Amino acid sequence: MRYAPHRRDFLRQLGAAAMLGLTARGLTSRGDAAEPAALEAPNARIKADRDVALGVLKPSARDLEHGLRLHAESLVFESYGFAPRAAIDGDRFAAVAATGAGAAELTDLREEMSMTRWATDAAERKEFLAAMRAAGVTCVFQNTGEEGNDPLRLMKRLARFTYATDVARADCPKAVSADDILEAKRLGRHCLCFTTNGVPLPQDWTSARDELRMIRLFHQLGVRMMHVTYNRRNPLGDGVGEPSDGGLSDFGRQAVAEMNRVGVIVDVSHSGWRTSLEAAKASAKPMVASHTTCAGLYRHFRSKPDDVIKAVCDTDGLVGICVIPRFLGGAGDISAFLDHLDYAIRKFGAGRVAIGMDVSYVSSRDAAERAKLPKNLPRVTEPGWEHLWPQDKFVAAPHAERSLAWTNWPLFTVGMVQRGHDDATIRKVLGENMLRVLRANQVG
Repeated sequence: MRYAPHRRDFLRQLGAAAMLGLTARGLTSRGDAAEPAALEAPNARIKADRDVALGVLKPSARDLEHGLRLHAESLVFESYGFAPRAAIDGDRFAAVAATGAGAAELTDLREEMSMTRWATDAAERKEFLAAMRAAGVTCVFQNTGEEGNDPLRLMKRLARFTYATDVARADCPKAVSADDILEAKRLGRHCLCFTTNGVPLPQDWTSARDELRMIRLFHQLGVRMMHVTYNRRNPLGDGVGEPSDGGLSDFGRQAVAEMNRVGVIVDVSHSGWRTSLEAAKASAKPMVASHTTCAGLYRHFRSKPDDVIKAVCDTDGLVGICVIPRFLGGAGDISAFLDHLDYAIRKFGAGRVAIGMDVSYVSSRDAAERAKLPKNLPRVTEPGWEHLWPQDKFVAAPHAERSLAWTNWPLFTVGMVQRGHDDATIRKVLGENMLRVLRANQVG
């Protein structure tokens, strides 16, 4: 599948991402190929981040040019992640804090501002769209549910992103089908597809059928993917953070069946290895580990071993590779990330791999706005229940996170070009595989 946007749309979509300052690096081209060199990064941080990545990759002019054009032409659908986050409104936040608001209320307010102000504030929307263009991303499978199973807890972020995509629907609407995403690409726009970090459970425990009824409700609200577990054990199975892994429960198998029936993609990114394997065997529809890494390359509790990845892929699903340095091993940088992409593509096939970065771009105004806040704000000091993160001793290289910045998406394409992957393979990894899985799970 190839997308050939109008010439003007091509240059606009490439925008700041094609940014890549070819002239600044002394690279030259002829004819149309030189045009992207004239385009500038939308801000200094994006430029600095891409320069760090370019310093690691050191692409030839030919690979850089080819990768940038391929990225702009391709459908880019992130298998799990976060759209650019807005700055908080420091004055308003400080005013609310002055009324005696507690830690929970302030945490909710901080989240609401970061998740919605890109839609309601003109300057924040401008930067949001500039970052999306810089990344060259059409659709993000956006986390819209706080970790856990409480429906009201899951509803908070879902409400915020529903509100934001409604307000900003002309620029970045909610997508509920594969066709919505294709249409956004055709129009040179962006969109968000919704996922949650848990299956909503009333926790009345009257019957399994009654306990699973809210999966359909959340699907009707636009959710198209759900985590079987987060890091801890829940009634469906064990999370990756548990010291033992008891696998998928009988109730978990019924939950997988209900997600298949309703049209929600099963995601085992934060599920234990045995739980993930058994969920794959239970699923009748293509499923995913949307943001993980390959244990065959670097063993970490958040990675997946080859047998688990194969089981997920055997559902006609995919594994999404994330960019968290401590999950990657090595230097934890863009090169280590490309090693995991390489490994997955060559071992499991071009049609079984995607990119789910699990990081976000944050507004350039956020630090200045946070500086307005009083120093003695009440804070939640205990980690959330689901945040079970076993210790590890990994130390990433100093440049690692900068090289893996969310707006460096086009350089992932350049990196795959450097490593010899053909255009068809790269287009699948960038978005066509995730689009296929979404379409295969659609019902009605």
